[in-house]
Amino acid sequence: MTGLIDTHTHLESFVRRGELDATLAHAAAAGVGTLVTIGTAADDWGLYRDLAQAHPRRIRYSAGLHPCSVDAGWEQEVAQLAGFWGRARTLDAPSGGIRSAGPAVPPYPVALGECGLDRFHLPKDAAAAEQLFAWQRAAFAAQLELARSLACPVVVHSRGAFAECVDMVDASGMDWAKVVFHCFTEGPAEISELMRRGGWGSFTGIITYKSAANVREAARVQGLERLMLETDAPYLTPAPQRGKPNEPAYLRHTADFCAELFGVDHARLAEITTRNARAFYRI
Repeated sequence: MTGLIDTHTHLESFVRRGELDATLAHAAAAGVGTLVTIGTAADDWGLYRDLAQAHPRRIRYSAGLHPCSVDAGWEQEVAQLAGFWGRARTLDAPSGGIRSAGPAVPPYPVALGECGLDRFHLPKDAAAAEQLFAWQRAAFAAQLELARSLACPVVVHSRGAFAECVDMVDASGMDWAKVVFHCFTEGPAEISELMRRGGWGSFTGIITYKSAANVREAARVQGLERLMLETDAPYLTPAPQRGKPNEPAYLRHTADFCAELFGVDHARLAEITTRNARAFYRI
């Protein structure tokens, strides 16, 4: 049987609590073979690289600056990203390009991200919100530029800013086939916009929630043949475990739900979603 791939999880909290080995064991027992742990700020990129090095058959990682991690110092953090691919980038270079900096420490990230825009967590003060969102846009644009230069996939976080994120990806010249909007919570019209461009949406345990009919319809519109699944653990626990902290093992519940949604057995669902994840992340 093909093992599932959790295409988007955050392992930092499990490591900090000394629970990584148990988490990996639970995932394996549930049929979840590979985990892509997603970077959100400079303080987790090195940790995730070390995890991927220590568990080469189980863990891959991304590096990126999450919009909720953006502040006035975002340029200094984004300037560090290219080094994880063995490149150095000068933000103020006239060409905006990248230059060789010698070998970086492998393994290298499988994607850049998560990066994007988030209106939900902006401060209530209008002036502060405007400033922070301007920094988010600048940080997202810089990361899209870097991803295009590296020809690597991008993991997009979009909350309350779907159209703006789409417009910025369009403007970047990024290859849409390398773009996934993770934790897709929009509806069929929005997933159609991604599909028209060649992009992807991936789905969390939200798809199992009774209130998420629009998300289920979006998944149907994208279709089984383009389905990717994620936990976004430790957040967004699927039914029937809702109310507990999420973990990669619970991807099995989302997969079983989606197998029923699409009218296939678990083995077929796992085969297709694993194939898609491996193709997208090139793993």
